[in-house]
Amino acid sequence: MAITDWPQDQRPRERLIKHGPQVLSDAELLAVFLRIGVTGKSAVDLGRDMVGHFGSLSGLFSATLADFSAINGLGPAKFAQLQAVLELARRALNEELQSGATLSSPQTVRQYLQLTLGGKQYESFAVLFLDVKNRLIASEELFRGTLTHTSVYPREVVKVALRHNAASVILAHNHPSGNSEPSPADKTLTQALKQALMLVDVRVLDHFIVAAKEVYSFAEHGLL
Repeated sequence: MAITDWPQDQRPRERLIKHGPQVLSDAELLAVFLRIGVTGKSAVDLGRDMVGHFGSLSGLFSATLADFSAINGLGPAKFAQLQAVLELARRALNEELQSGATLSSPQTVRQYLQLTLGGKQYESFAVLFLDVKNRLIASEELFRGTLTHTSVYPREVVKVALRHNAASVILAHNHPSGNSEPSPADKTLTQALKQALMLVDVRVLDHFIVAAKEVYSFAEHGLL
C-alpha cells in the first residue's frame, strides 16, 4: 500500500511535522528522504531494505554508488541527494565546532566524528586542531590503515599541530569492527602522542574511538 493511502496521522512526513523527526524510525526518516517507493513497496519498505542491506545508517552513508544502486529503486540521483545532505550536516557541525562548541557541546564532536569516520571500512586516524578558545582550526585525516592496524607517527602529528599553531587537539580514530573499546595499542599510542605534544605545549583534550553505533571517550573513562 502506498503511503498516500495510509491514515494521515500514520504518514512519516505528517508525523515529523507534528511531532518532530525524533519520533520517526530510521526507515521512516529515509522514507521522507526518498519521497516515493517502488512497485510493490512503499517508501518505508524501501527504507527498511536500505537499513537491512547496509546493516546500519553508518554503513548506508559510507556506501559507494555501485553498492547504493544495487537496491531496486535507488540510483545516481538519490545517491547524489544523500551525499549532499550528509555534507550539509558535516558543514553545519563544523561551523558549531569553529564557534567553540568542542568543549561546551561534546555531543557535537561525537556527531561530527560519526559522520566523518563512522562508516569507513578502513581504519582512519584524524586530529581536530583547536585554538586557545577551543575553536576548531582544522580537522585532518592524517593516517590510514587496514581493518586491523594503522601506523601513526607522533612526529607527524606534532608537525601538523605546529603548522596550525594549535593550542590543543582532539584525537580520533575508527574501529571498523564495530567494537569501540580501546585496545592496549590504542592506550599506548594515546600516551605517546600526549607526551610528544606536551613537549611543544599542545594539550590532548580527548581521544575518541568511533564505532558504527557508539563513540568511546578516553577523557570520560579517565585514560588521559
